[in-house]
Amino acid sequence: MRQADVTRNTSETKIQISINLDGSGKAELASGVPFLDHMLDQIARHGMIDLKVVANGDTHIDDHHTVEDVGITLGQAFAKAVGDKAGITRYGHSYVPLDETLSRVVIDFSGRPGLEFNVPFTRARVGDFDVDLSIEFFRGFVNHAGVTLHIDNLRGINAHHQIETVFKAFGRALRMALAVDPRASGSIPSTKGSL
Repeated sequence: MRQADVTRNTSETKIQISINLDGSGKAELASGVPFLDHMLDQIARHGMIDLKVVANGDTHIDDHHTVEDVGITLGQAFAKAVGDKAGITRYGHSYVPLDETLSRVVIDFSGRPGLEFNVPFTRARVGDFDVDLSIEFFRGFVNHAGVTLHIDNLRGINAHHQIETVFKAFGRALRMALAVDPRASGSIPSTKGSL
């Protein structure tokens, strides 16, 4: 079973995450940051991943630590759930439109953390959410999941749409990359023999 439970406790945040990579897209989300919950729901639904997130952070200061630490903890959970990566497709990509906006996400479960984030946000906030926190979320994720991730917003003028298409495409790319390849016969998808 490709499942994991991870807890992260610091002086700034206390986070519990449970995932099932072979789920049906169910989400129970209580991060304390409503817009982040909305985006995590996109990952679960479009990635067909069951996801439970409970976070208590110092949001009285701002949302930065909570958003970043949820990304870190989610990355740890993915690394634990995917294990040695035997039999997975490894690479995934997705293009997602939303009205005037189009975003592309490409992921490689390479074992090497790397992030290219190219989203020219058209405003600084979506409601109470600082759009710069989206890159902090993904940076935390890649560094702890050990993935290479390329995120590009190709067009768009609505910042909400820009972020939402990125998270939807991320979920779809995860779904593709984590799919079990029946032709791989459980082998590691690398000529090195390990990832």
